Amino acid sequence: MLRWPALVLLAAVSVAQATDGEYLLNAAGCVACHTAEGGRPLAGGRAFVTPYGTFYSPNITPDRETGIGTWSRAQFVAALKHGTSPDGVAYFPVFPYTSYRLMSDQDAGAIHDHLQSLEPYQQQNREHDLAWWLGRWMMKLWQWWNLDPLVPMPVTKDPMINRGRYLVDALGHCGECHTPRNWSGVMVRQSHYLAGSKQGPDGDAVPNITTDRSNGIGKWDADDLQYFLETGALPNGDYAGGLMTDVIDNSTSKLTAADRKAMAAYLKTVPAVATP
Repeated sequence: MLRWPALVLLAAVSVAQATDGEYLLNAAGCVACHTAEGGRPLAGGRAFVTPYGTFYSPNITPDRETGIGTWSRAQFVAALKHGTSPDGVAYFPVFPYTSYRLMSDQDAGAIHDHLQSLEPYQQQNREHDLAWWLGRWMMKLWQWWNLDPLVPMPVTKDPMINRGRYLVDALGHCGECHTPRNWSGVMVRQSHYLAGSKQGPDGDAVPNITTDRSNGIGKWDADDLQYFLETGALPNGDYAGGLMTDVIDNSTSKLTAADRKAMAAYLKTVPAVATP
């Protein structure tokens, strides 16, 4: 059985000791994933093409019929961190709870509070278009098989690196796109963490963001990384495309300069791994 070790960072690295739900919402990339092209922000409907079929993100506005308006704070935290809906159904891991589970309860709850303060928008959720054999009932078994209990992980002596790891691994969930997966859809973190993937959420290849100098970002300096996270500009003068454009526009560009610096500092510590 191949399992990847869960990571837990100390609460000290949580955002702002954490009541700024809007900032956390942006850091967690919620707008990019829960907004369809030309659609109402956070009303869902964005398509994600995967080897298992096409998934559609749900409405997370506080509409009481089609969104999350009836969800309690505890129910939202359970969904975000444990992949469990208010009625006890397990979510497909295209919802990145495998990374969000590393988030502090305080930060997860603050995101809930901010979402509940927004204007509700009624839009029915779209059914996923999946392979015939893939059923939601299988996800409880998938979670039991693949998700280890959360265990503490010692932080480094550098608060900036700790903060950057929290932003990259928990809130930003970068590994969900940039780490390849095995046959069962589990990120291959132990050997290919952030080494790129042949097929990302839009069906396209996702680049290596380890410090590998041939295929990754090993030739980038920290300033290159920070500027990229702010603007999408690559060191060669080109710009990011695809889903990463939305990530930058709706997430990393909205972070503080200090947080972008922390992300860059952490990414520069990631060991080089060749693209699989």
